Amino acid sequence: MHVRPYTPGSRLALGKQDPAFHTKPQLAVELITAALAAGVSFRAVVADCAYGENVTFEAGLWAADLRYVVSLKPSKGTWAKADAPHTPEDAAHQLRWDGPTQPGDWTAVRRRFRDGHTETWWAADLTFGGYGLDRRVRLVVATTDPATLPTISTWYLASNLPRPGSSRAADSAYIAAELEEVVRLYGLRNWVEQGYKQVKHELGWADFMVRSDRAIRRHWQLVCCAFSFCWRAWFAAEAVAAGDAGPTSQADASACANSTVPAGPSTGRGENGDQFTTNAEVRTVTWPVTLRRVRAWLDPWASLSRWWRAWSIAPPPPEIQALLRAVEAGVPLHLYLPE
Repeated sequence: MHVRPYTPGSRLALGKQDPAFHTKPQLAVELITAALAAGVSFRAVVADCAYGENVTFEAGLWAADLRYVVSLKPSKGTWAKADAPHTPEDAAHQLRWDGPTQPGDWTAVRRRFRDGHTETWWAADLTFGGYGLDRRVRLVVATTDPATLPTISTWYLASNLPRPGSSRAADSAYIAAELEEVVRLYGLRNWVEQGYKQVKHELGWADFMVRSDRAIRRHWQLVCCAFSFCWRAWFAAEAVAAGDAGPTSQADASACANSTVPAGPSTGRGENGDQFTTNAEVRTVTWPVTLRRVRAWLDPWASLSRWWRAWSIAPPPPEIQALLRAVEAGVPLHLYLPE
């Protein structure tokens, strides 16, 4: 996963005119470019209305020849005749709806959720402004109730995926998408959002107690390192459960050593409760201990190196060199000494 932290203009020397300043849509385009360079394949880019209505972001998607499904605000306005719809919501209200047994212009779509339950939503293609079935970008409305269009469960989705059977589908290089497919793709955005919430709240991404931009970025690096150890230990647990003898590489062994503690009653935010067995004992992945161990690994190495360079331009003595090599190799220094 690539990360591009957003730095407000107020923290840069020249403000928003600083060459290092990038808006969030610009950073999003950079992340998409990085994903393509890494060989990550995806059906379509999905984004909420903060990006869906951004000209720079949409231009970046077209320049990269990417498929997308993005949200628009229901109040997004356009110039039109007095009797024509002026917003996506106006266009949706003009669709015929006589109830579930006589849906008129609406099509039932079945949404399947991770816990196994399903819901019936209703979707339709809208003709509004520059959007339409036979145009470069179509506009889809999806809702739980076509009669009232509730705000919390109604989406207005712009997409360059053509609808099967339309005149554009025959000429487009993109695979056509039914209404249900467009709704399904945008529904995946909620899982992306949930993942970011977990990183920010469960893993402590936003729990920094520093103010400088560099210090905040260092905190993020600590969080990502600790999470990587926990994630690797979780895969090691599955390997042991499948009958493997144990870690087969130095990376596996380091992940186990830096993200586990002896099993027993555990507390703390972010624990997943998974266990795996080594030759010595049963261990449980715990998030707070892992974060402290990663700090014990990274903080002394960075601090000792910086302090020595501030003291002398000469190479450090053999004792400090040995200490730095040990910490760099993953041998932690305990930050919290027992009483």
